Amino acid sequence: MGDVLEELRAIVGDQHVLSGDRLHSDYTHDEALNSAPVIPLAVVLPGSTQDVSRLLALADEEHLAVVARGSGTGLSGGARPVADGVVVAFDRMNRILEIDVANQAAVVQPGVTLQQLDDALSPLGLVYPVFPGESSASIGGNIGTNAGGMRAIRYGVTRHRVLGLEAVLAGGNTLRTGGKFVKCSSGYDLTQIIIGSEGTLALVTEATLKLEPRLEHTVTVLAPFATLDQVTGAVTPIVAAGMAPLILEYLDMLTMASVTASAGIDLGIPEEIRSSALAYLVVVLESTHADRLDADAEALSRLLGELGALDVFLLPPGAGASLIAAREKAFFVAKAAGADDIVDAVVPRAAIPGYLETVARLAVEHESLIAGCGHVGDGNVHLSVFQPDRGRRSELLGSIFAAALEVGGAVSGEHGIGSEKQPYFLSTVDPTGLTLMRRIKAAFDPNAILGPHRLLDDEGDGVGGTAAQ
Repeated sequence: MGDVLEELRAIVGDQHVLSGDRLHSDYTHDEALNSAPVIPLAVVLPGSTQDVSRLLALADEEHLAVVARGSGTGLSGGARPVADGVVVAFDRMNRILEIDVANQAAVVQPGVTLQQLDDALSPLGLVYPVFPGESSASIGGNIGTNAGGMRAIRYGVTRHRVLGLEAVLAGGNTLRTGGKFVKCSSGYDLTQIIIGSEGTLALVTEATLKLEPRLEHTVTVLAPFATLDQVTGAVTPIVAAGMAPLILEYLDMLTMASVTASAGIDLGIPEEIRSSALAYLVVVLESTHADRLDADAEALSRLLGELGALDVFLLPPGAGASLIAAREKAFFVAKAAGADDIVDAVVPRAAIPGYLETVARLAVEHESLIAGCGHVGDGNVHLSVFQPDRGRRSELLGSIFAAALEVGGAVSGEHGIGSEKQPYFLSTVDPTGLTLMRRIKAAFDPNAILGPHRLLDDEGDGVGGTAAQ
């Protein structure tokens, strides 16, 4: 492997090839709770598309496993290295190449973070509206997992915001897809095939993103309910009312108490309401006009009262922003509390009440604690699972995912499959679909060097297992 390291250094420079004592432990894992760190042969930090092209040409020739890494904030083991493989980390490819105000588009490198992009767009009155809950997350990583977040109910997820890509294929060829246009009927949509592929088809080196006007006025409405059924049952009437909420979230009482305590927030909810509330609905509305927003908030408050809310609180701007920020940190709060796994199953919106009833029953059957919150507006349910016994937890997770599929859902709504959810995905995915996906993988990456042992690849023989079969 010494010769390979020398060739890697020749491509990007000695200081940008990290191995041995120079390899920081942060590069050996992502944020998945049960993904053991792995020390790769090297972490390579390219500075250009040409560097990535040369790296993948070398890796393909040497049958060297390659794992792509953005900011390492993923929750499914997608950025976990492979021993004796290389991690291509996009720390240096972090430039905003263009902000096109006229076309409401931005062209960025994959290492650009959401915070970096938001800071650049804010003075221009524009926003990239995908906020998956971690502002240090990179655009490249978001594209790999098709990240979503709380604002997906209004603005969609990553695949709805990416207009085009530049990507490097295994072997080193560079591909360009899409452009600064919002529709196209010209051949297969290769942009959409790459989005959500978790670095197993190509490495994204540039992305063209669709922006939106940044609306000036927002209001956060908090409604406590006596039962979780009432919370989830309120979603359809709210959506049907045509208010187009920016955020529509539910938090059970455990999650609400945990995130507000962690953030040091006092929302001023009377004790008699807190003691009666088993779940909360959080709705954020936005508008270009303050008077229109006031009218919408008043109509929403009336509707929530009719739907059984114990009370309705229009939070002051500071408190509303603090609550949303606290909700976005729910994973880290659960992690600090000792959660053993995080689930992000997705089901049809109308199926959420019945699904959560099933989850509650499964928790009792498996003698486990499950706390929940989620993007109830788009059916994405986030569950913090507390069950330290690995075998019992695996059985419980299998049942939770099976219940999601039974009502027309899927294993993951936005975190991706990675290595951590792979067994559940492979055991539930349609066999014909899996065969087709593996054929697509083989067309993009014949030697199966990209992202081995995750998503489709069940760690068979060779670098890439069975992904190319």
